[in-house]
Amino acid sequence: MAIDSFGSVGPGSQPAEADGGELQYMEMPKGMITFARPILPEREDVAGLQAALAVLSAVADSLAAFSPGRPNAVHDLAGLDNANLALVDQVLGEGEVSVICGGDMQAQESVLAGVWRVRRTGPEGRLASDTIEVGAFPSAVMAQAFAGSREALAAPAVYPAGVFNAPPLIAEINEHIRRTGPGVEPHAINLSLLPHTEEDLVFLDRLLGEGSVAILSRGYGNCRVTTTATRDVWWVRFYNSTEALILNTIEVTALPQVASAAPEDIADSHGRLIEILEVYR
Repeated sequence: MAIDSFGSVGPGSQPAEADGGELQYMEMPKGMITFARPILPEREDVAGLQAALAVLSAVADSLAAFSPGRPNAVHDLAGLDNANLALVDQVLGEGEVSVICGGDMQAQESVLAGVWRVRRTGPEGRLASDTIEVGAFPSAVMAQAFAGSREALAAPAVYPAGVFNAPPLIAEINEHIRRTGPGVEPHAINLSLLPHTEEDLVFLDRLLGEGSVAILSRGYGNCRVTTTATRDVWWVRFYNSTEALILNTIEVTALPQVASAAPEDIADSHGRLIEILEVYR
């Protein structure tokens, strides 16, 4: 199987199987090519949009009250009409992190770090819920991220031909899965620096399995993060401007830091939102 010099695994990197089957991978979030600051309306243009301003004021209060480990604050937008929703959309804009969770949930970080728009769809793609979450990462996504996942990797009795360095990595991954929890630093396995064969990577990819969450983060370049079907095990891949894989890692952690809003950025978001709201008071 042909894999590039960085050992990539993913769409287009593997030929079709001999039996005609193909590996299937979750589609990554799209539409995140450029960063655009929100275009805010003039003060006179928000007359009568008190419901939207009340929601945004409540979001500002949640930002002020944020602390690591505290449950996310959730603000339901179901009661807003189209005009009020449009104002919320303008103020929040689109930030650096986009998330797909399964086939029915999407989350988008706003231009205010730690403020997330979370939407669920129902039958026929109809909007089922529309909320704002304030926190390091959407709790609605985390609740599904590893639902039904296996607790550890089972090493096979016999490894496929060409697999040499995967066995010790399986033991390393299992050891750190047992240690994950609050306050535990992420454990990263840098596959770009470790010796491995093409067969090692394909074997690991299949053994870990495919999870339900795909994240695109542009805060640290173009970074794509996906869950596996193994608890607290993530693929974290960095790409350059030409879409070449430059860093390929497996992270064992509750949530990779690249996808999480930092406390200092959330504090800054509070100050920025207060400044915006002052214009309309």
